[in-house]
Amino acid sequence: MPDGVVVAVNPDLAPDLVVVGAGFFGLTIAERCAAELDLKVLVLERREHLGGNAWSEADPDTGIEVHKYGAHLFHTSNAKVWEYVNRFTDFTGYQHRVYSQHGGEVYPLPINLGTINQFFRSAHSPAQARELIAEQASELGGKEPENFVEKGVSLIGRPLYEAFIAHYTAKQWQTDPEKLSADIITRLPVRYTYDNRYFNDTYEGLPVDGYAAWLERMADHPNIEVRTGVDFREHREEYVGRVPVVYTGPVDEYFDHDEGRLSWRTVDFEREVVDTPDFQGCPVMNYPDADAPYTRIIEFRHFHPERDYDSEQTVIFKEFSRFAEDTDEPYYPVNTPEDRAMLMRYRDRAKAEDNVLFGGRLGTYKYLDMHMAIGSALSMFENKLRPHFADGEALTSGGVDA
Repeated sequence: MPDGVVVAVNPDLAPDLVVVGAGFFGLTIAERCAAELDLKVLVLERREHLGGNAWSEADPDTGIEVHKYGAHLFHTSNAKVWEYVNRFTDFTGYQHRVYSQHGGEVYPLPINLGTINQFFRSAHSPAQARELIAEQASELGGKEPENFVEKGVSLIGRPLYEAFIAHYTAKQWQTDPEKLSADIITRLPVRYTYDNRYFNDTYEGLPVDGYAAWLERMADHPNIEVRTGVDFREHREEYVGRVPVVYTGPVDEYFDHDEGRLSWRTVDFEREVVDTPDFQGCPVMNYPDADAPYTRIIEFRHFHPERDYDSEQTVIFKEFSRFAEDTDEPYYPVNTPEDRAMLMRYRDRAKAEDNVLFGGRLGTYKYLDMHMAIGSALSMFENKLRPHFADGEALTSGGVDA
């Protein structure tokens, strides 16, 4: 158990609710039920820490806070979610900006007027840039895109697609983009201003004291007991059918993969301590060219410029993407047609589970940003758990809850 994690241990606790998984979805459910309904909540977490992939900790060599499972940037336009998270942490004024190193030059992302004019060595006005991209995106002549490449070209034109998307996507998916489905992408944002802020949301920032402190505060309630290093599969019979369960683990794992294994992409990180106080001058640098084996480099020092890290070194993570094996951490649903058909079968089975609700990224087989997971959990609490515990309504799953 990492030092400082707030956790109650009470072997005599008879829980009113069991939550499987201590990520943002699970902790939101636990906190709301404990604080609002005075329920005793037991949270079971397979890892040795709270927070799922959002966990952060101090790098042992530099003292710089690192996001153990890759960059986590909080942003939302949901006022209800923003009000809720601010009960547990203050946020910095951080605004995420990403750059991309292509052909020996550094470009701002997402693609904007600055990117376009730098790439084409031009000084286009917004109207001229719109006309240029529209002309380049018309290459298919109205034909319905049949694969990822055609869809990308139809959205931003071939020159920008090949520079910033093609090889990056191939590295992400470990697949020739021509073999990827067109429905993987619905849009590629292009801004016809010089605004290179990555997100458009109303609220954005990073937790002042880090993600670990935020997560610990959510779990710090006398009615909440968190047990880390516990695999729910080994204790399932103790709880299922005896007490209501909110399950946020992999939905296929809950059913012992009886309908097959859903496919995921995972991410590997190559940590490196560099003997310089600043390696790249920004938090995230993409590498869309084929000759770079990684997709991006994260330099964590730049997430908190307000902190005075007393280190002449910096720590970076090089990020590599691949298909997940059975023992890997799942990050992104692959969502092939076979996966979608399999998911429908699991959803049907989930509907038949009495007193079990499925939620979160793994439990719904959907990629959820942090604010989406929290918002979904708040909805589950208000629409299902509160009516059940406060008013005696039946706790029906209706399948997985996104």
